[in-house]
Amino acid sequence: MLRPEQMSKVSVVGSQRVLGDVIETIHDLNLVHLSDYDGDIGGFDNGDPLEGADDASEKLVTVRSLETMLDVSEADAGPTRIVTEEALETELEEIRTEVNELDDRRSDLEDELRSLDERIDAVEPFADLGIDLDLLGGYDSLQVAVGEGDADGVRDALRTDEAIQAYEVFEGEQTNTAAAFAYPRHDDPDALDDALVGVEFGRLDVPDAEGGPEEYVEQLRSERETVESKLESVENELAELRVEHAGFLLAAEEKLTIDVQKAEVPLQFATTDHAFVAEGWIPSDEYADLVEAVQDAVGEHAAVEELERADYEPSGHGHHAPVDEDDTEAVATDGGTAEFDADDSPPVIQDNPGVVRPFEALTEVINRPKYTELDPTVILFATFPVFYGFMIGDLAYGFLYAGIGYWLYRSFDSEMVTKLGGVAIWAGVWTGVFGVLYGEIFGLHLITEYVWKGALGLANPPLKKGLHVGSFAELWLTISLVAGALHLAVAYAFGFVNESRSHDLKTALTESGAKFMLMGGVTVWLFSTHIQSGGGPRPAFIYRVAEFSPTVGMAALVVALAGLVLLVIGEGAVGLVESPTYALVHTVSYTRIAAVLLAKGAMAYVVNLLVFGAYETTIEPGSEAFFFGLFELPVGAHEVHFMLNGVPHGEVLFPGLLWQGPAGILGGIVVLIAGHALVLGLGVTSAGLQALRLEYVEFFNKFYEGGGAKYNPFGYTRNYTTED
Repeated sequence: MLRPEQMSKVSVVGSQRVLGDVIETIHDLNLVHLSDYDGDIGGFDNGDPLEGADDASEKLVTVRSLETMLDVSEADAGPTRIVTEEALETELEEIRTEVNELDDRRSDLEDELRSLDERIDAVEPFADLGIDLDLLGGYDSLQVAVGEGDADGVRDALRTDEAIQAYEVFEGEQTNTAAAFAYPRHDDPDALDDALVGVEFGRLDVPDAEGGPEEYVEQLRSERETVESKLESVENELAELRVEHAGFLLAAEEKLTIDVQKAEVPLQFATTDHAFVAEGWIPSDEYADLVEAVQDAVGEHAAVEELERADYEPSGHGHHAPVDEDDTEAVATDGGTAEFDADDSPPVIQDNPGVVRPFEALTEVINRPKYTELDPTVILFATFPVFYGFMIGDLAYGFLYAGIGYWLYRSFDSEMVTKLGGVAIWAGVWTGVFGVLYGEIFGLHLITEYVWKGALGLANPPLKKGLHVGSFAELWLTISLVAGALHLAVAYAFGFVNESRSHDLKTALTESGAKFMLMGGVTVWLFSTHIQSGGGPRPAFIYRVAEFSPTVGMAALVVALAGLVLLVIGEGAVGLVESPTYALVHTVSYTRIAAVLLAKGAMAYVVNLLVFGAYETTIEPGSEAFFFGLFELPVGAHEVHFMLNGVPHGEVLFPGLLWQGPAGILGGIVVLIAGHALVLGLGVTSAGLQALRLEYVEFFNKFYEGGGAKYNPFGYTRNYTTED
């Protein structure tokens, strides 16, 4: 769980004549994470793609282009099938020809449609003028200008311009379109343009058409409808082709992708004219399967060797793959060794149980752990949903969160989304568990009344939260501090292990060890009675939880002081300055758990108070109890005190919307739904984000680096094709 699967570095050495068979075998196994040969060693070069690589790549591009044109999706796949080379030559070409022809027609019709839209937009202002288009030009002496602008400004400019002898201006009723007709005093072709200089007036080109603009617009719209009909017909034909050929195209894409993978993989190998060397990583438990598969495929013409079984020490992972085969080809004459990248590190396969795996998504938000690091995913599983559930603590909310998580888990193909769905399910489970312990469902104490009191005869639920928590508020603060100290202790323990492996024991002691001693010592001292008689530096509710003796407190301070000394040795003055942060600040940060707990409980309480109202009754002298008005309220909204058998018995705290008539009932329902939806949503943005902050900022920062390589084995998981 805390370590990834152990990986083995393997090499496959063989004759060039069995290269294809070895590639097929390794690809079918889908187990070997291949390493890249850097090509720096004399006598060895990166291999060349196999024959047919270019042809397969071109066909793959064609298939993907056809899928885009037809808008093919995974839902169109149909049953798995065998795709033959003959089908890739004949059927693919037939589909390409037919689809390209239809796609060209679609493009032409779309261009024509855009052109018609532009023409319609251009002529609509003229339709508002109501002047025939052929009357807006073609005169010898009369000058015409049509545009959008201020018609009154055009009139004023023409009236005051001495070069204009006569004029007339028409304007549209629905738009600011204007048409100016002007007769100049002299033969000046630019008289109208000069007169309009400085006027708010944007010229429009007059369409080359005759007759009324309204008729012209209708004609263009009719043409547009015809083009739309043709385009719809083409789209329907393409849709029919998608239904007919989508399964083949998806299968062809998969086959060609596999072919390209196999054909181009020699680029990662070290090769000579007669031999090849391939290196990669494989789960150690699978090594025997690789050996058996290669021997069954090519016999003694290739050899598999386990170069090393990688341990978890953060040292270099350089390897040499000896070229030493029994095949009679001239491997020896090519001679030497092929050296792969010295920085080639084992890829990471996180080794977590099924229930923990969804939380790998939270780890990967930071980064995948290194092969040499401890994997914190199991700690996330053990703490994040507990923090979350503790802060929300409501059975109804728990069911809703779990339901949303199940929907995410079942409804999406994305691995990340399904993992987040699993996280949400566990967050909902713990929210429900704490909801039962708090006795709450939608903030109402129904579980308390009917389970803890009614069925089990207890006076109160095991835990309380919300507005009336009394000493429980202090308890939540104390529990938050304890949870923080334990969480940080695990972080420092992880850091100690990582640092002792990557550096040495001294470094681990002066880094994580020192911080753990400092934090642990101060925390234990907080819960002791040392320096507390007659008042002291910390609230009584903290040290009274455990009441460690003054001797224990003094010993804890000694441990903290020793941690401080080690920290200064390791980090110098910086460690001294930051020591308060390690001693107490990080631990106190966990009190946000109690803060969110009380805030969320109070929010649900307020929503229910607004809707149902609440009253206080005196059960016996000196003993008061609060009740929501779920089924009735003893008095109307205008009364405060109420009587029982003629004796003052209680007080209405708030009358509640539900008891204010029909309008109040309607408003109460709206407030009830919207209020609890708000609390439910804020549970994600406050409890969720605060819990994540504690994990990432307080926990991960103490030990985690990340940056592990993703395990990407050479192979392919078939979805649309079969070889049977």
